[in-house]
Amino acid sequence: MNDIAIRVEGLGKRYRIGRKQEGYKTLRDTLSNTFAAPFRSLRSAFQHQNGQRTKNIWALKDLSFELNRGEVLGIIGRNGAGKSTLLKILSRITEPTEGYADVHGSVSSLLEVGIGFHGELSGRENIYLNGAILGMKRTEIAQNFDQIVAFAEIENFIDTPVKHYSSGMYLRLAFAVAAHLQSEILIVDEVLAVGDAQFQKKCLGKMNEISRGGRTILFVSHNLTAVQSLCSRALWLQDGRAIEDGQPGPVVADYLKTATTSVAERIWNKPAEAPGGEVVRLHSIRLIPEGDIRVDLMSTRTPLVIEVQYWNLRPDTKLNLSMAIYNQEEICVFSSNSAGEQMWHDKPFPTGLFRTECHIPGNMLNDGGYRVSLLVVKDSAIVVHREDDALVFEILDDVEDRNGWHGKWLGVIRPKLYWSTEQLETFSDKAMQT
Repeated sequence: MNDIAIRVEGLGKRYRIGRKQEGYKTLRDTLSNTFAAPFRSLRSAFQHQNGQRTKNIWALKDLSFELNRGEVLGIIGRNGAGKSTLLKILSRITEPTEGYADVHGSVSSLLEVGIGFHGELSGRENIYLNGAILGMKRTEIAQNFDQIVAFAEIENFIDTPVKHYSSGMYLRLAFAVAAHLQSEILIVDEVLAVGDAQFQKKCLGKMNEISRGGRTILFVSHNLTAVQSLCSRALWLQDGRAIEDGQPGPVVADYLKTATTSVAERIWNKPAEAPGGEVVRLHSIRLIPEGDIRVDLMSTRTPLVIEVQYWNLRPDTKLNLSMAIYNQEEICVFSSNSAGEQMWHDKPFPTGLFRTECHIPGNMLNDGGYRVSLLVVKDSAIVVHREDDALVFEILDDVEDRNGWHGKWLGVIRPKLYWSTEQLETFSDKAMQT
């Protein structure tokens, strides 16, 4: 029992939508409501007849798990899966509808920007206020004060009321307080996503340092690379229930299989029903790993082949294919065409079924979502068919290549370039001093 930091048993949280939640009542309100109750019942029945009725939504349902001291638990799932609700219950912000959650130790939470701060108080005062709420002595807060201010980079504004802070300043101070005050359990929600890339890198590095120090961490994030790198364990939630709990790698892979919406293969068996026109009709478009090796998910390392099979319906037609790959920001990552392909370069195609392949080497595409735009071109100038969303696919990150970096890898492409280092001279200690 002493090793358990958090125990959750049969936890459930129900929200009622369609009716305004009632606040605190005065004695006069209670007497008035008692008198009006019969009339309110009639009105409620009338509203039900007109389809205006309340609905129960279970944000969490029958959730159970244990977290030992020193473990780092990454909680993943789609929006609305119940992740933030779980953290609010563990942070004692809201109560469960059923079940219970035992938390053994002081908790420091970062769930929303500025939560727990008083806008009229200065940054300095809020640091001491948060420390006092966590049960820390003033001397303990003072020992960490300079580190908190330096991490937040708000030295010039530490005595300014936080209501005048920008959202970035608010976030930097909130995370610095949560991370540096010596609570036994740290709870961090996706709030880090609102920071810039440099700040995210700084925060993730600090969390890595905290985890090595033996503190218990609950980390909710859509940054699955950070979850795999930082966490010793992952919990996948869906519709308020635990789907899988275990090692981060397998859990994340299983989650991505269901969460990733991709179209990696399209087939049309009948030319008359296939996309195209009088010159060309498509038979199939496939995205496959090079060599058709069996992989569940394609990572940045995976070499890929885009294979297109098509019927040429006109004899002696010179054809070539052109492809453009777009990322999630609709930036064209690259385009390529088959015009220089040796066997059929500037040669007419007879009628029949053809296959053309485009090979994309590994360590080229960055992680993220992509779509393929396909053009079939006649006589190097006339587009006879265009398929804008020929394929849609996802490239996953390869954790082994990141070398401790947990943030988003910048750039449209992500080549693995050759680097080399050599020593040119040897200095003695005495030579270094002169």
